[in-house]
Amino acid sequence: MTTVLIVDDHKAFRTSARHLLEAEGFVVVGEAANGHDALELAGELSPDLVLLDIQLPDIDGFAVAKELRQRGERATIVLTSSRDADDYGASIAESGARGFVPKGDLSGAAIAALAK
Repeated sequence: MTTVLIVDDHKAFRTSARHLLEAEGFVVVGEAANGHDALELAGELSPDLVLLDIQLPDIDGFAVAKELRQRGERATIVLTSSRDADDYGASIAESGARGFVPKGDLSGAAIAALAK
């Protein structure tokens, strides 16, 4: 089973993502509402995958992804946002994330396709 850390500043999104992913066989091991907590929890929990919102209140998801890579964290990072990938240009690829899933298209299948 794939373990997941969900990072988003909106509790309602974290809750719905948790329910959706758990219903599709993922194990959510933690949730974070900001980038600093995400970095701390990723180190403590060693999830297989980090579902990471780009727009966070303290540091953005791109910076969190880069920091996780610099620390040697092996988790697959999947960025998410309510905006389209086109709005971020090359920043998604440059962050070290495996890919991007718009919040409106979030599904276990979309996450699983990127986690391979």
